[in-house]
Amino acid sequence: IYFQEDEFLNKPLVGIVMGSDSDFSIMEGASKVLEEFNIAHEVLVTSAHRTPERTRKYVQGAKRKGIQIFIAGAGGAAHLAGVIAAESTLPVIGVPINSTPLNGLDSLLSTAQMPGGIPVATVSIGKWGAKNAGLLAVQILALSNDKLASQLVKYRKQQAKAVEQKSKKLETPHAANFKG
Repeated sequence: IYFQEDEFLNKPLVGIVMGSDSDFSIMEGASKVLEEFNIAHEVLVTSAHRTPERTRKYVQGAKRKGIQIFIAGAGGAAHLAGVIAAESTLPVIGVPINSTPLNGLDSLLSTAQMPGGIPVATVSIGKWGAKNAGLLAVQILALSNDKLASQLVKYRKQQAKAVEQKSKKLETPHAANFKG
């Protein structure tokens, strides 16, 4: 993946795709991460099952538009990420959506169990997965952009600092209360 310095601010590099508009409440987490890193992206609802031709046309035209990574969220049979991977050589990150009585386990297995030769990176189910998909896309793009890589390091340091601050709030001497 190659792009000019600050090109990630100008044109969509990531396509966030979901099978239903009801998935946006989860997939919004990926979008928020990309916004935090100032990475332009686009969001689209298209279904592997209900609109296969729309999906195919989008994927086949995405590279010409500058898309470098797909993040695909789907529930149930969750074939969207696999269909996208079958139609493109760009990296695909699948987000299993917990939208069925199986709480996303069906989606996880459908997304993760791709046949050899058609890879889909699969993250955890639901909101955590969407956030991690956004961060994985940032990591992939940062491989060829030093400024973005620096932002990612700063983000990680901020996470560590937040954990330490939360711990300090809880740290109190408990020895006086210990009755051993």
